[in-house]
Amino acid sequence: MNASPDPFAGAEDAALLVAYANGDGQAARYLTARLLPRVLAQATRMLGNSSEAEDVAQDAMMRLWKIAPEWRQGEAQVSTWLYRVVANLCTDRLRKRRGAVPLDQVAEPPDPSPSAVAQMQTQARMMALSDALAQLPERQAQAVSLRHLEGLANPEIAQIMDISVRSVESLTARGKRALADIMAGRKAELGYDDDEPE
Repeated sequence: MNASPDPFAGAEDAALLVAYANGDGQAARYLTARLLPRVLAQATRMLGNSSEAEDVAQDAMMRLWKIAPEWRQGEAQVSTWLYRVVANLCTDRLRKRRGAVPLDQVAEPPDPSPSAVAQMQTQARMMALSDALAQLPERQAQAVSLRHLEGLANPEIAQIMDISVRSVESLTARGKRALADIMAGRKAELGYDDDEPE
């Protein structure tokens, strides 16, 4: 037999979800490995707290497994649905603690590859960005994060946020301007003088 060692390598997310709903545990493991890092990254960026982000990511994945039997292929992308759930869960948490983001409690990631100086600069930049995002209205912060940190297209963001593409463009533009104003005085401190974008 010429059985492929990885039958799910080219499978779409929706097909994996349906396979899971039909009892295929391997499909669930593959889909988790594919989606969980992206979901965790989104939650970490929105919340600025790795422990809370892990809770949100776990909650979002549990919700995905619960709706699996009712999933209708072709109506929405699994990743879009999941991003929306994560965004809503994060927004709920941010509302509860609005005004005081405990960034000093964010654990430094244990990554041995970058130098200590590079790690400190990256952490300072992420903390500054989280700080700045926390000062924006929630919808602007969400649109900017999904567009520029997650790299999603405007139509997908519109679907996640349940607004029009034009509204996404407006929120993103206003959010970027506000972020630029907030961060303007910190460029040298954060080491951005040498890496201006072309």
